[in-house]
Amino acid sequence: MSKVHNFSAGPCILPQEVFKEASEAILNFNNLNLSLIEISHRSKDFVAVMEEARSLVKELLNVPDGYTVLFLQGGASLGFLMTAYNMIGDHKKSAYINTGTWSSKALKEAALVGEVDVIASSKEDGFNHIPKGYTIPTDADYLHYTTNNTIFGTQFKEIPNTSIPLVADMSSDIFSQQIDVSKFDLIYAGAQKNMGPAGTTVFIVKDEILKRNRVDIPTMLDFETHIKKDSMFNTPPVFAVYVSMLNLRWLKKNGGVEAIEKVNNEKAALLYAEIDNNPKFKGYAAVEDRSNMNATFNLTDESLKEKFESMLKEANINGLNGHRSVGGYRASMYNALPLESVQVLVDVMKAL
Repeated sequence: MSKVHNFSAGPCILPQEVFKEASEAILNFNNLNLSLIEISHRSKDFVAVMEEARSLVKELLNVPDGYTVLFLQGGASLGFLMTAYNMIGDHKKSAYINTGTWSSKALKEAALVGEVDVIASSKEDGFNHIPKGYTIPTDADYLHYTTNNTIFGTQFKEIPNTSIPLVADMSSDIFSQQIDVSKFDLIYAGAQKNMGPAGTTVFIVKDEILKRNRVDIPTMLDFETHIKKDSMFNTPPVFAVYVSMLNLRWLKKNGGVEAIEKVNNEKAALLYAEIDNNPKFKGYAAVEDRSNMNATFNLTDESLKEKFESMLKEANINGLNGHRSVGGYRASMYNALPLESVQVLVDVMKAL
């Protein structure tokens, strides 16, 4: 079978060894002669999975004391609303930086809980850059931003400097680069972009936020509900958590976040160099804000589209089409995508 070079934006590419071990667990987990997806989530075998997954998050991201890691359901989309309910305080006001589709959806949910101050936005420019020079209000209960924008291919290169609590949706670049968790009060990320299969979301919660004056929170949306039950207030998404754990094991074995960040930088540099140097292509995002995870670009001559896409197919390159709202092409280069695949894409671009 020919190798497929998977540039899909999500669900993400995962290592083959992770797929192999996960598939074996579906048939016979821990030599129990039972499937992972049919054993009790309260059994010691799965409790050990949940504990290891949470521990690996802490280890790989150097999460300091005073934070709790949760694996929950609902995706980052539910995280938008959970953020608002759990972070809103006395001011009943939040601040948001709008850099794309997902931050737009996040601030819409926040408006259900309190006043939303959109302090910066790149919407008028088609979300092709990260806003600069904005002022962060001191009378907001928290500042929320999306670290990486999969659709438009932009990424924050610096953590906003703020005196108010900071929240980040890191769905598409968590574990791809080193971060200082201590600067955040809440981090959340859907697994399916860079960590595991769709179905679970990781939350890194600063314990202090649980002491805030808050609105009444529905039981399932309250972080305290899930912290008290170690992520198992209700039946967790066992398969998604297990595969995420396997993927985090793989990352640790291969040098952790520090090592993968160097590889990701190399992949991005290789592809962006070709986009910039080949007159048949042009990048979409502002150069200084380009995402290392999702490179967005277009043909300068649309008459080459049929030929280019035929060449992509012949090279077994999959998932390169841009999001329907942007068009063009999008190369998603998550952790498990090897440098070899990026080189194959670059070779096709050179040959066009």
